[in-house]
Amino acid sequence: CFVQAARRSLAAGFEWLEIHGAHGYLLQSFCSPKSNLRTDLYGGSFENRLRFLLEVVQAVRGVWPERLPLTVRISGYEWVEDGWTVEESVALARLLKVEGVDLVDCSSGGNLHKAHVPTDPGYQVFIAEAVRKGAGIPTAAVGLITQAGMADDIIRGGLADLVLLGREMLRNPYWAIHAAKELGQPAPI
Repeated sequence: CFVQAARRSLAAGFEWLEIHGAHGYLLQSFCSPKSNLRTDLYGGSFENRLRFLLEVVQAVRGVWPERLPLTVRISGYEWVEDGWTVEESVALARLLKVEGVDLVDCSSGGNLHKAHVPTDPGYQVFIAEAVRKGAGIPTAAVGLITQAGMADDIIRGGLADLVLLGREMLRNPYWAIHAAKELGQPAPI
């Protein structure tokens, strides 16, 4: 189904494809030591828990052109004891890079209802920074990044290669124009 979706996306003219491997969805539920209780080849060891995600990435990369970006969103930290760690995210990102992934979108949580997730602006940036430096792959930072100056500091400081905005762009569809003006840059048209 992931391959079929990639083919449909390409046929529809999309030029960027992201595999959602975060927030408790299917792929992340296999990776997490908290939710993956399997005892077969897809459970147990770190390598086994990653198997399904890596198989999906390999299959999608097989139909998605090399000239177009393929990214993977991960939950880089689960915010619970004995859950998925940032170190595991770095190790995963190294494997994703080998499989032809162009960027890792670093989010967190979403898999475990008992997790105590902070809500401070930029609370997930440390994950993007660790993955970027540890795996040598471009990253995207997300999570309550609402101010132009903060986004600019993240990029200029080498903490991530991109800042992705979701809720803030829904609240203010002109955010990019306002941010450009605030930062003294030409406004995008």
